[in-house]
Amino acid sequence: MKHLMSKTTYLLCIMLGLFFTTQALADNNGGSPDCNKIDDSYQQAICNFSKAKDTRKFFSNAYGYALFPTIGKGGFIVGGAYGDGHVYKSGRITGDTSLTQLSVGFQLGGQAYSEIIFFENEDAYKKFTSGNFEFSAQASAVAITIGANAQTSTTGNSASAGKSAATASYVQGMATFTLAKGGLMYEAALAGQKFTFDKRD
Repeated sequence: MKHLMSKTTYLLCIMLGLFFTTQALADNNGGSPDCNKIDDSYQQAICNFSKAKDTRKFFSNAYGYALFPTIGKGGFIVGGAYGDGHVYKSGRITGDTSLTQLSVGFQLGGQAYSEIIFFENEDAYKKFTSGNFEFSAQASAVAITIGANAQTSTTGNSASAGKSAATASYVQGMATFTLAKGGLMYEAALAGQKFTFDKRD
């Protein structure tokens, strides 16, 4: 009986050790921070986009960016999307923004995703922060996933359509990326997205 108990204890110790080792590896994610453990939704979204190799470079060379941690999209026949965000310049928040989008056509269900719009220069930044900016039908977003088996896809039909995120560049001064909640691929159409902007004092 003692022999059986000691074997059981030994197996339990091994299983617990494997569990905690697996958890540690998952948390480290190859040395990257676990963004899901960050409480603030904006910092979590920045962490996620910063981890993705396709968007990392834009943080270092962009004039600024608009960040929407969560955009909700859904509806039946007539659908829409909405999300609140911040606009950043030189790493500091300069104002608040909101996104609205109306779409008509058969659709069912909903989707939540994050979106970031990088501004190449001051002109693009001013265009977005004018308070009545809207993406045209030609605007495109690069949908990304995070992880070892990350995939990229481009939506829309602008000059960057068909390119992978690795070669994605600014189009008319802006580069837009989307990341579905949960890290799954989601191709969000940008056409018709309208933005407001309220400058912070």
